[in-house]
Amino acid sequence: MFFFDSLVRVRAGKRTDRGGNTVDDWSPTAVDRLTVDQLNIQPASQTEDQDPTRTGVTTGWRVQSAEGTRPDITADDRLEWRGRLYEVDGEVAEWPDPLTGTVHHIELTMVRATG
Repeated sequence: MFFFDSLVRVRAGKRTDRGGNTVDDWSPTAVDRLTVDQLNIQPASQTEDQDPTRTGVTTGWRVQSAEGTRPDITADDRLEWRGRLYEVDGEVAEWPDPLTGTVHHIELTMVRATG
């Protein structure tokens, strides 16, 4: 397997709303952007949902990091890849090394819905 892909992890900043609660801030000046390299990104799924007014398409991609890497990506992040913005679907899975117990690599699914 080859790990030549990269993407940009986009993490929300934080702000306080009128009620005093800390909430995510996705404004361009508040987000934290980090380029993540050494990834293998492959198609995972595609579904189409039709109704009389629209056709919704959800596309998923499987992301796996190289052996010995644990990129800083969480389920709350968004991922920018090839000019498109994706959401992390579910949790980020950390695969343990069977000999040492440390993180061997991570895997996640990123999805994009349109329509």
